[in-house]
Amino acid sequence: MEFNKIFASKEVQELVSRYEIFIKTHVHPLEQDAVYGSFKAVLPKLKSLRELAKKEGLFAPHLSKEDGGLGLDLTEFASISEVLGKSPLGHYIFNCNAPDIGNMELMHRFASKELKDKFLAPLQRGEIRSCFAMTEPNNPGSNPVHLSTTAVREGDQYVINGHKWFTTAADGADFTIVMALTDPTNPNPYLRASMILVPLENPGYKLLRNIPIMGDVGEDYLSHGEVMFTDCRVPISNLIGEEGQGFALAQERLGPGRIHHCMRWIGICERALEMMCRRALSRQLDPGKPLANQQTIQNWIAEAAAGIKASRLMVMMTAHKIEQEGAKAAKEDISTIKFFVSDVLMTTLDKAIQVHGALGITDDTLLSFWYRHERGARIYDGPDEVHKSVLAKRILKNYSQE
Repeated sequence: MEFNKIFASKEVQELVSRYEIFIKTHVHPLEQDAVYGSFKAVLPKLKSLRELAKKEGLFAPHLSKEDGGLGLDLTEFASISEVLGKSPLGHYIFNCNAPDIGNMELMHRFASKELKDKFLAPLQRGEIRSCFAMTEPNNPGSNPVHLSTTAVREGDQYVINGHKWFTTAADGADFTIVMALTDPTNPNPYLRASMILVPLENPGYKLLRNIPIMGDVGEDYLSHGEVMFTDCRVPISNLIGEEGQGFALAQERLGPGRIHHCMRWIGICERALEMMCRRALSRQLDPGKPLANQQTIQNWIAEAAAGIKASRLMVMMTAHKIEQEGAKAAKEDISTIKFFVSDVLMTTLDKAIQVHGALGITDDTLLSFWYRHERGARIYDGPDEVHKSVLAKRILKNYSQE
């Protein structure tokens, strides 16, 4: 990777090199079996790599040193996230995978000491996993004001009832943070919901299925669950933050979360471009005439490289703005990177598949996995159309004030 030195200190550049070497040496050999075979069967090897990452001082780069991490800020971690994104297993190995990383950030800031000790600490150590239950099949995910899941107080407990799906990595998780209505009649729709931690051994919780993503059901960390809460009882002390803060807390997750996602997508683009170039050079149309000689292929390679560079600069600038001014001030920038980078991602993957020909649509490379699972990049965390509308309205408002 041609590293962008504008945003990285010498120390971060050295870290980037160490992560690249670790992933190429230890993680790449396990990818095919974990992604297209059984993730659970490969899990013991992956856990061993997590321990190795700890020994090499590379584990949990986003956490403070006091919590067992490297103490990187958002911009520094963004550089690492790009490298980890080159492998479907990268973020998992180093314990900075979604949705765990978002739950860690949320609990670190808003959870009680009791919840931190019991759930956050082992999550940060990589001993357990978590999931996040917000999206509902019967309500539009693009407008989370519309929720049906409720959490009703009965004595010193919440009784939760509701149906959620795309609860990523629910299979094998130890707990979830669920978004539920605690004040459904509040005239302000943004004060109706709260976030509540639910241990998943609870008899009122059920994983209905792992949702097939274009035919791929997946398992464990590489899955998306459909789940049901039926008279699910948890102590009121399991509340994250305060009642009615659910939407505000969700926004706290989204700013840094989009930086994480976008840099991971850029890492995928980097790997896809690398595969595209190697294929173009090795595949001969006739003896002595590699595919790389075709001008169309050269155009695709140049466009992918330009898209990656533009995406990286845009995301890094947004991360810097979040750090300096807060996520609210960077609202339009966050919307912009979401739809721009997701488009670069899908275009790059599509061209990489095309360069590979019939091989590109098989499971002999990672391209088909990414094409299936990353198509959702233009849907989750708000569809691209919503983010484009946010940006356009802001631009039009500036002109209307002239």
